[in-house]
Amino acid sequence: MTLKNVAGNDLNKTLTLLTQSFDRLFRRAKVKKNLLGYLRSVEVTHNENDNTYHPHIHVLMMVKPSFFQSKKDYITQKEWSDMWSQSLKVDYVPMVDIRTVKEKGKGMRGAILETAKYPTKPIKLDVENKQVVDDLYNGLYRKRQLGFGGLFKTIKKQLALDDVETGDLVHTSDNAESISKGTEIIAIWNASKQNYYLKK
Repeated sequence: MTLKNVAGNDLNKTLTLLTQSFDRLFRRAKVKKNLLGYLRSVEVTHNENDNTYHPHIHVLMMVKPSFFQSKKDYITQKEWSDMWSQSLKVDYVPMVDIRTVKEKGKGMRGAILETAKYPTKPIKLDVENKQVVDDLYNGLYRKRQLGFGGLFKTIKKQLALDDVETGDLVHTSDNAESISKGTEIIAIWNASKQNYYLKK
C-alpha cells in the first residue's frame, strides 16, 4: 500500500499518517469480516532522482476461506485502492498491489520474508549520503516498523518471541553455554617505550 512521495522533512509525520490510515482501513467492516490476522511492515525507499522518499506498507494477511468463495466477501484490487484512498483521506487513488500467496514460486516463506524485510534499502553511509541518513533517522525515529494483528499476534505471543523493536539482539539463545565469551585482549601502556603492549 503506497502513497505519494514526500520530502525528507515530511517523512516522520507521513509515516504517522501511513500507520493511522492502515488502522482505519483494517477497522472497516468488509476487511474485518474475513480477516484472521496480519503481519504489517513499513518500508521507506529513497528516490535519488528527485531526492524524495517513498514510504509504503507491506502486509501479509490471513483470511477466511469465504473471502475467496463469496462475491460479496471478496475485495477487488479497485475496492482495496478506493478504501485505501479513503483511509488515507487523500484526493487521489494510491497504488495497492494485492496478490494471493501460492505454494508455487516463493510460497509462504517468500511472502513472509518479503513482508518482514528491512525497513529501508541498503545505502552507503558516507558524506555523500549524510542528508539521506539524517532524513531516515529523523523520519523513522520512534516509528514501529513491524506490527502484528489477530492470529499473527496470538502466534507471536504463544511462541514468546522477542519484540522486534525493543527485543534483546545480543542474547538470542536460551542456552547460556552457547553464548560466545569473545576474545579478551588487554593492552597496557608502556611509558618508557611510548607504546602499548599486549598482556598475555
